[in-house]
Amino acid sequence: MSAEGPKPPTEAELADMDRDQLVKLGTALDGVEIVEYPTPWPVEGTKAEKRAERAVALWFVLAAIAGLAFVVLIAWPHWFEYKEPGTTGYTKYTLYTPLLGITLGLAVLSIGIGAVLYTKKFIPAEVAVQERGDGGSKEVDKATILAQLAHSGSHSTIARRSLIKRSAGAGAGVLGLAVAALPVASFIKDPWKDTDGRDSLWHSGWKKNFPDEVVYLRRNTGRPHEVSLVRVEDLDAGAMETVFPFRESEREDEHALSAAFKRVDNPVMLIRLRPTDAAKVVKRAKQEDYNFGDYYAYTKICSHVGCPTSLYEQRTNRILCPCHQSQFDALHYAKPIFGPATRPLAQLPITVDKEGFLIARGDFNEAVGPAFWERKS
Repeated sequence: MSAEGPKPPTEAELADMDRDQLVKLGTALDGVEIVEYPTPWPVEGTKAEKRAERAVALWFVLAAIAGLAFVVLIAWPHWFEYKEPGTTGYTKYTLYTPLLGITLGLAVLSIGIGAVLYTKKFIPAEVAVQERGDGGSKEVDKATILAQLAHSGSHSTIARRSLIKRSAGAGAGVLGLAVAALPVASFIKDPWKDTDGRDSLWHSGWKKNFPDEVVYLRRNTGRPHEVSLVRVEDLDAGAMETVFPFRESEREDEHALSAAFKRVDNPVMLIRLRPTDAAKVVKRAKQEDYNFGDYYAYTKICSHVGCPTSLYEQRTNRILCPCHQSQFDALHYAKPIFGPATRPLAQLPITVDKEGFLIARGDFNEAVGPAFWERKS
């Protein structure tokens, strides 16, 4: 505040002032001279003003529609069920992720454009000159700044623009709902429902339907109805292949054969270590017999946020997740050695049958993928 400025009023005088007087006092105390403060729409209710108001509201309504579409896509993903390349519905399936990005991005963009457009059309373009001074804010400064803010709000005409307020509220509200839908979606499935079933969070598609059932390791040839099982001699030392579960009961069931490739917890990395590397392996406690010779099988579902750990570096024996760069040591029970992941990849116990085919001895002994509230590790 300038030493040559007006004398601050007493508390009694301050209490008797109306908003306009407080605004004038506040600018004077701060050494501010308002050079220009035009009213954007001097005449209320003109067609041009109504058009500007509808234009702003249109963007907020578009934000609400886009945000609602995002919520619907998150809540009902089965509309975009996975289909194999070249089959009917594959193009629709490939649109799911782009649609999520488009709807959420459009909601955020529309809110931003609406806010900018409202500022340009309805907020007065004030021109003022101010002499800045040092020191903290006094009570009079606090009272006058509140009056100035209220004064600005009044001159922005937002109080009488119910269309813009309702559309902005709808756009921001639905956008907030869309943002909240992301974490809330992870709580939709009850982890305690049917805990012994193959479709629970505690088990995967590798779980046997009955004790003596044989679950083979099956490769993906690109033809979902073709059954190609993995023999011990099929992989060279240092090689890796993605495998899926197969049961003889599914051989003539086209739906089951196709579904095995769609289930998210089914993909497994089958790695055949080189003999020199296999001699260095450190096995996890109580999983010492999960491998078969040089063959080790780990889930492809990253323990961080569930991305596919689809990269295997033969030279360093590291398993890499391309999403957030977590790295796992295949020679040390796939424990994380870099990146945000904190838990090892779940290991699938495997062996070989009398015909030389690799089979699963059972399901994973832990839930695969990201952590959730109920799991203890």
